[in-house]
Amino acid sequence: MNYKSIILVALIAGSFHAGAQQLAFPGAEGFGRFATGGRGGTVYHVTNLNDSGAGSFRDAVSQSGRTVVFDIGGVIKIKEKIQAASRITIAGQSAPGQGIVIYGNGISFSDSSIIRHIRFRGSIDMSRGACTVVADDVKDVIFDHVSIQWGRWDNLHIKGSSNLTLQNCIIGEAIDPQRFGALLEVPTNVTIHHCLWIDNQSRNPKGKAAIEFINNVVYNWGVTGFVGGHSSANHYQDLIGNYFIAGPNSNNSFIGQFSATDHLYHKGNYIDLNKDGILNGQPAPDSSFVKTGATMQKNPTQYTGKVTVDNATDAYYKVLKTAGASMHRDAVDTRLITYLQSLGKEGKIFKTEADAGGQGAIASGKLLTDTDKDGIPDVWENKNGLNRKDSSDANKLAANGYSNLENYLNSLAI
Repeated sequence: MNYKSIILVALIAGSFHAGAQQLAFPGAEGFGRFATGGRGGTVYHVTNLNDSGAGSFRDAVSQSGRTVVFDIGGVIKIKEKIQAASRITIAGQSAPGQGIVIYGNGISFSDSSIIRHIRFRGSIDMSRGACTVVADDVKDVIFDHVSIQWGRWDNLHIKGSSNLTLQNCIIGEAIDPQRFGALLEVPTNVTIHHCLWIDNQSRNPKGKAAIEFINNVVYNWGVTGFVGGHSSANHYQDLIGNYFIAGPNSNNSFIGQFSATDHLYHKGNYIDLNKDGILNGQPAPDSSFVKTGATMQKNPTQYTGKVTVDNATDAYYKVLKTAGASMHRDAVDTRLITYLQSLGKEGKIFKTEADAGGQGAIASGKLLTDTDKDGIPDVWENKNGLNRKDSSDANKLAANGYSNLENYLNSLAI
């Protein structure tokens, strides 16, 4: 075999391997879509709402290779920040009742994490520079249907990371002193799509990054909506099919703070700045992007085609219906969605979570019997030909490449 033939075989083999990668879950998109989470590892049951100790959420995420399921719904109030280990799946969709809130301080994530259908909320009692969710120096992480609120410096901080996705999330209502949405600080290969950015003063997000920002809704920014990197380093931002809707606190600066080192591509973005209670926006003109000072790109630099792209209007209605921990929206998320539905009439940038109404109770619900404690209820095991007295079948792979446990958890989130 000659040199060219060897190279060709290697390329074919590499392509087959890439094509064979398993999605984190059906519907996972973007750069973080291949996160493995706790696949093949152990199951940890969160059995109480305590801040620490056996059966607590803090203990659940303290070791790698776990799938975290919830035997209880409610509010878990934490005093100190949580550091989650790598290769973790947080299956918030498994919680009975209205689900789970982690409230009072922040959480940091590690490599290869899957986080779904859960709410993370900070507090004015955190340190002044604290963020609610941090994903620094990590790779292969996906957030899906996650609500992130009440951060003091930013709601979300991502620095020096790669291969991340945020999809169907709410990032909103940041509090004093900055009241900022998110700082993306030199991460690469970041996808943010079909998310709601709401009631943040600025940084919705700050795209100091290589990012594809697709089909998001930005509502009621204060000073600026989407913010450029405006630094000496080169940054690459593809903005596609987003809807920027002004609220009571908004000026007309739906984008801003770019410089020549920001390489900006835009297509299909809409703006609705009249605050008249009707979704009647117009295509965002080229001039709005050109005057930011960014270096305009004729073609996308980050968009890979691995995200389903809607037009901006359809994206608005999808976000309205599904953003955040939307299986059972709690009072906070419901209030934010009501603000968005007002289309300019309602919404506010608060100083503290108490000003916003605070964190109310979250109702738990009936827990299904799980005899072997493998994370799969007996009724589902019986229906799908598994053994409710044999926990080893949870990690056995089904024909679709997911474990039986993953198939159960994925069925809850459809």
